[in-house]
Amino acid sequence: MATRKRARTRSVRTTAAARSAPIPGSKAVTPALLMEALKAFVRTRGAEFLDDRNVSSVGIGYKTRNGHPTNELAIQFTVREKAVPEALGRLGTVRIPASFNVGGVEVPSDVIQRDFTPDFRVVAEATGSSRKTRLDPMVPGISVANARETAGTIGCIVFDQTDGTPYVLSNWHVLHGPNGAIGDEIVQPGPFDDNRTNLNRLGILARSHLGHAGDCAVATIDSRAFDPAILDLDVKVEKLGEPELGDAVVKSGRTTGVTRGIVTRIHTISKIDYGGTVGEREVGGFEIGIDPRHQPDNGEVSMGGDSGSVWLFTSKTGKPTTVMAGLHFAGEGPADPSEHAVACYPRSVFEKLQISLTPPRTLPPFGTGFLPDFLSHRLELPTLSASNKDRAVKLDGSEVIPYTHFSLAMNKVRRFAFWVAWNIDGGRLRRISRKGIPFVIDPRIPEESQAGEALYSGNRLDRGHIARRADLLWGGAAEAGKANADSFFFTNIAPQMDDFNQSGLGGVWGQLEDAVFADTEVEHLKVSVFGGPVFHDDDREFRGVQIPREFWKVIVFVEGGLLKAKGFLMTQGLDELEALGLNQFKVFQVALFEIESRCGIRLPDVLKTADGIGLRLAGRPETLRERRALRSPEDIDWS
Repeated sequence: MATRKRARTRSVRTTAAARSAPIPGSKAVTPALLMEALKAFVRTRGAEFLDDRNVSSVGIGYKTRNGHPTNELAIQFTVREKAVPEALGRLGTVRIPASFNVGGVEVPSDVIQRDFTPDFRVVAEATGSSRKTRLDPMVPGISVANARETAGTIGCIVFDQTDGTPYVLSNWHVLHGPNGAIGDEIVQPGPFDDNRTNLNRLGILARSHLGHAGDCAVATIDSRAFDPAILDLDVKVEKLGEPELGDAVVKSGRTTGVTRGIVTRIHTISKIDYGGTVGEREVGGFEIGIDPRHQPDNGEVSMGGDSGSVWLFTSKTGKPTTVMAGLHFAGEGPADPSEHAVACYPRSVFEKLQISLTPPRTLPPFGTGFLPDFLSHRLELPTLSASNKDRAVKLDGSEVIPYTHFSLAMNKVRRFAFWVAWNIDGGRLRRISRKGIPFVIDPRIPEESQAGEALYSGNRLDRGHIARRADLLWGGAAEAGKANADSFFFTNIAPQMDDFNQSGLGGVWGQLEDAVFADTEVEHLKVSVFGGPVFHDDDREFRGVQIPREFWKVIVFVEGGLLKAKGFLMTQGLDELEALGLNQFKVFQVALFEIESRCGIRLPDVLKTADGIGLRLAGRPETLRERRALRSPEDIDWS
């Protein structure tokens, strides 16, 4: 619930009685009703005024007379150049009416010369070295940016509303920018402060928004510890508030450090030029001026590099509270003699980004398995041939066995999976240690249906993950941790020679999922994968278990709105199994119909229509001998 906590510099209509008393000249309109009517006016007609190229913002403030604010509410316009009426035509603008009838009350307008620019484009030196260096644990108030940008500020630590993933909160133009994309690498400090981006990775851009709800974005915290207390303010954000005129606020930014201000306009829509292909955008928020009781040392309430700072309300004694007033995103233009900043409303930012100040009390249930609707095209799970169905392990009457982020079907005769299907969310991947996690039998199904530890001990056979462990580690910390553990069930394991599984000989096979992200424009950084062993009747037997010598994989993604499916086959030489020697193996790109015929499974029809190679080879299948093996990821046809 939003909380309000504020210290006022004016005593205008602050009591409950005053707020409920009718405005002079009006029989029924109270100040509270008038304020709601003014907010509606800005929401509904603000864009109309911003179409004027000279108007830079419109909001609600106190009428200024002779350069000083009064106690009279006004609809306040800022213009890039203020001129006498006869010069308006030269500026391509029109005169703003002297007043507007709002809710039955005649409300004056107020025109001020002022423009805004993102507090990021021009970056000034930081006041303290700690703000622009790599910190671990990192804290809000220090330098951060997209690896392609310069430097802004970490505002505060927030959490995903659903799964509790911790994020850093900052601005769109800090973490995303005109040239960015979801999934981009985020670094701390920003490249302007330290260009060794390979050493300063913080996480990846997870979500962003630029529009009326604000200039805002969040990034994951994948390789750093964190402390939520804001640098030099020593408090963490615990509540969200909504600023009103006259509220006192304080922020801690990368460039100007700790500065204080007074809310001078509310429910403001500002027109700001973000450059590049983005250009001008309308951003909602409120305006902050200098607090006359706490003048900044250099006269600047904010400067370039402060973007993303959190403004906090202060108590009556001037101390920072734990209540967030706004997210700083811009300051006055370079030609503007006044000193002002603008910030986004926290509630709209948190709603748009689906974040919270605390993790959810209960996390969603895990083990729901492969998600058919994970991509923008629905993918059903593979089905088994009639003979294979008789060999399938059943769990609660179903051949599909779910885990966290993957599902599979088990062959109880061969004791390995027929197929494994998994989802990869490249925008939310995490790095989690595998240390201390044992390979275990899945207790939900008969132990004799699984090839366990006895197959692998004391020889050169490795326990090879079918669904790659690294592919599954996405989502919140608890969710990714559960997927990490689930990947070690023997149901997801198949034997592979150690030279293949551990060395560069794994080559192309081990790089397929990475290659699709590197070499294609994957929609939303989401990929679904199907894979498993190929069972041959003449597979060599070892310790009572026939060892597969071939494996298959199908990688599915959306590019440019089109569903694409690419099939691969890896043949592993095991002719000298008793001595556990490794013969040559090769990786081929194959048609999906070939995988189906080799494995006794049926893949979803939508995949076969998305298989370019399969469509080209329809009616004239090739043998492996007629094809060239893939020597590197560059040989893959992703078209």
